[in-house]
Amino acid sequence: MEQENPTVPKKQSMWKSWKTLTLASKTFLIFIIVFALIGLGICGVWVLYQTGIMNNSGGIDKNNRYLADYKSRVKIVDSNDIYEADLQNYISLAMLNKVYPVNAKLIYKASKTTPSPEAIDRMLYAANLYLKDNSKGKQYQQMMDEVEALFKKYNPKPSDENLIPWMNDSGWVVLKLALTKDADKIKQAAELTGVDARLIAACTVGEQIRLFNSKREDVKRYLGPAVLSVQSQFSYGVNGIKDFTAAQVERNLKDPKSPFYMGKKYENILDYDTVDVGVVTTIEDSVLIEKSGIQAKRFKRLADRDHLYSFIYTGCILHQTMMQWKNAGYDISNRPDILCTLFNLGFQASKPNPEPRCGGSHISVGGRIYTFGVIGNDFFYSGELSEVFPMPDKIFK
Repeated sequence: MEQENPTVPKKQSMWKSWKTLTLASKTFLIFIIVFALIGLGICGVWVLYQTGIMNNSGGIDKNNRYLADYKSRVKIVDSNDIYEADLQNYISLAMLNKVYPVNAKLIYKASKTTPSPEAIDRMLYAANLYLKDNSKGKQYQQMMDEVEALFKKYNPKPSDENLIPWMNDSGWVVLKLALTKDADKIKQAAELTGVDARLIAACTVGEQIRLFNSKREDVKRYLGPAVLSVQSQFSYGVNGIKDFTAAQVERNLKDPKSPFYMGKKYENILDYDTVDVGVVTTIEDSVLIEKSGIQAKRFKRLADRDHLYSFIYTGCILHQTMMQWKNAGYDISNRPDILCTLFNLGFQASKPNPEPRCGGSHISVGGRIYTFGVIGNDFFYSGELSEVFPMPDKIFK
């Protein structure tokens, strides 16, 4: 039998060899192994990148043709196209709100942030990608089909006339031009009195329509060149404000204890620079009346062809009337019909109560009787002249 050579060391297993190493040697060896593995990994990734094996070539989305087809839809070329498209889109949006209100609300809000007429249409078109293949989408399409069928079933010949009868009168056509000419003055008065310009204009509309149709032939001479007609007996200016009403407006501005008081910031908007204005002679009820001092100054304000003070007094009357009702516990700040009625009837008829009523002077236009309050309200909510007098969020500041 072969004997072991005592000078040759015995072979040890890797594990036994590892156990005999010091902690420092083990740490160094682990570091070398990890570093080698990281290097090997980096080299491997580099080789894969260079050979193009890892490249993602992508692909064409299955909805590509649908998205591209948007260009083939009806092109919007003029304002009529925009109007028709918007109406159709809002119908579609209302139907979408029935099945996916979250998306309908998002699209509606987003459409308000852009002037693009195609914005809402494009958003609805994009949403339709996900409406085609689910049960909610099928319900949406069914509703749209029913709406389209309804439009085809009831297709009356549209009227060229305004739905509001008195707005088809010839006087209204000219009055719109006159209001546009005076728009800057009305807006200036609105800023001074804290009342929206559209409400001041509504009172002017009521007064001018009343004048035009009560003295049609006489007033035509004034409305012919598109200027607001002016009263000169008992009531003055383009809004027919009486002297004693204007005087009460001035007193209400200064009296903090008055239920009509508008607030300190408005106290001085009608102050007079001087009372030494001479004498003004007017004819009232066929009698010569001499006015002097503040009374003469007030008359000149109301009868001025500039019309600014007529609008300022109108704004004050509206604001003071609103404050009277507010102080009594009744809010009419969002009721143009009531405010126009009370402007027409005067302070003496303004009696706060829980059930205000629209009315005022009867005005005959085209054989039909209206009240001052209704005509003012008609204009306010008609959309007419919205480019000049935009619809307000709040009527009073």
